[in-house]
Amino acid sequence: MTTHVRNAALLIAATALVTVGLAGCSTADTAGTAGTTDTTAPSASASSTAGAPTGKITVFAAASLQKTFTTLGEQYEAAHPVTTITFSFAGSSDLVTQIQNGAPADVFASADEANMDKLVKTDIAAGSPRDFATNVLEIAVAPGNPKGIKDLDDLTASDVQLVTCAIPVPCGAATAKVEQATGVDLQPVSEEQSVTDVLGKVESGQADAGLVYVTDVEGAGGKVDGVRFDAASKAVNTYPIGVLKDASNPDLAAAFTAYVRSDAGQRVLADAGFGAP
Repeated sequence: MTTHVRNAALLIAATALVTVGLAGCSTADTAGTAGTTDTTAPSASASSTAGAPTGKITVFAAASLQKTFTTLGEQYEAAHPVTTITFSFAGSSDLVTQIQNGAPADVFASADEANMDKLVKTDIAAGSPRDFATNVLEIAVAPGNPKGIKDLDDLTASDVQLVTCAIPVPCGAATAKVEQATGVDLQPVSEEQSVTDVLGKVESGQADAGLVYVTDVEGAGGKVDGVRFDAASKAVNTYPIGVLKDASNPDLAAAFTAYVRSDAGQRVLADAGFGAP
């Protein structure tokens, strides 16, 4: 081989080595980047937020939903970190009055269909609200049941201080239905504007017994005992939820209502003692 040929061959070989080396560096860099991406998996919140509505909403919800909806709100925000859900809990009838008077709300969850119907009939609710849970009454008594209350009739004893919800409140309307179905004439010493107020009076010892929901007794954490009675089935409350027509963020409002009705939402409600819609 001549010197010129040998030099040309060496030049070609060197060029090939450089090309291969550069390709190897490029491949290594790409592999390194890919490796970083693969080992740093996207967070569940980041992946679940993709394409989901963002922003803030205010949810008006029945007092009996306070514990479950607080949990649902926290779960939704954890999965969608660019959202904020604020709650206002009170008796359903009070919430309806507030909404009708212009209180800013995006979603309403009622403890009965009657109060939701007030917003539907006045064209304040958007579309058709959907049912998401049911609930029944239970007698809440002090721990250990010192008055020995066994059924509804025992609530009429002269030495029993009974507290119920006012009739416009869903738990009060349910109480009235139970009275009509059984013929028992209850004489409460106080009628409250929310079921949580009834529960609070039993917990604090201001009342011997109160008619609340099964879910309230279960959520009381041992501060009260519960006495179930057969006639409770005569007054099953169905809970509807819906987006309000003047919602500031209708897309997020619709997404949250869908979450409440999803399998995840239904598990939270079932764990709290709510029945299926």
